[in-house]
Amino acid sequence: MPGLASDKLWKKRYDQIESEVDTIRFPNIEDDFDQHEEWCEAVIDGDVKKVRFHDYNEVFEVPGFYEELFYERLECCSPSYLTNLLNSVMEEYRESPKDLRVLDVGAGNGMMGEELKAKGVQEVHGVDIIPEAKEATFRDRPEIYEGYHVVDLTDIPEKIEEELRQKKLNCLTTVAALGFGDIPPLAFAKALDLVETPGWMVFNIKENFLREQDDSGFSRLIRRLNREGYIQTYCNRRYQHRVSIAQEPLYYVAVVARKLRDLDKTLWDAIDEM
Repeated sequence: MPGLASDKLWKKRYDQIESEVDTIRFPNIEDDFDQHEEWCEAVIDGDVKKVRFHDYNEVFEVPGFYEELFYERLECCSPSYLTNLLNSVMEEYRESPKDLRVLDVGAGNGMMGEELKAKGVQEVHGVDIIPEAKEATFRDRPEIYEGYHVVDLTDIPEKIEEELRQKKLNCLTTVAALGFGDIPPLAFAKALDLVETPGWMVFNIKENFLREQDDSGFSRLIRRLNREGYIQTYCNRRYQHRVSIAQEPLYYVAVVARKLRDLDKTLWDAIDEM
């Protein structure tokens, strides 16, 4: 069974980062906020700044802000949870994380990459669309990634695509980056296409986005990938990703799957219509 947050790992890293955040204040919890609308006020070097959670570029710019906000105050556990779940499933199939060459999509400031390295993964390559994410990773976790590209996967330059394919990547990870438009279906499919067949994949998404009645592009893509045998889902696990600003649990689904065949023209044409 995968555990919750690997407290020792992230707290050790958090203690090593000299935070520039003096305090964080949340708005009136009686107000009704959807998850993608959540915000806080942060006192940074004496100045009060309002920051929306999904404005990741602003969060990543301040050392220690991301860790204090999401892991200290909101109790996020997803990087460790997904890593432990992947490790558990791989053990059942007598495979080892040491053999993985990972493409970490939506890599942010490197917390997922750090968890993977702690499990023995030797090679992790990061991709994110936000330049501040790469800058934060190089500032706080410079030893984690063998390569880190700031790139839009829906329009990936040929040179970067060729470089990634030469790495013979065999695992795709993406944490807390799906379902709110941060990574569209086409970008996720492109990331999966960069992973060799067969290959592992692990991702999480808010439970609403995987329900049968959900008609979002990502939900339809995952159902089609499973239905037509492009991937096989080995494990679906509902868990508490973090709490909201009102301290209410936010439940996500963690998915571990295997890529079984390459994406073909039929699928690409369908994705264009999602």
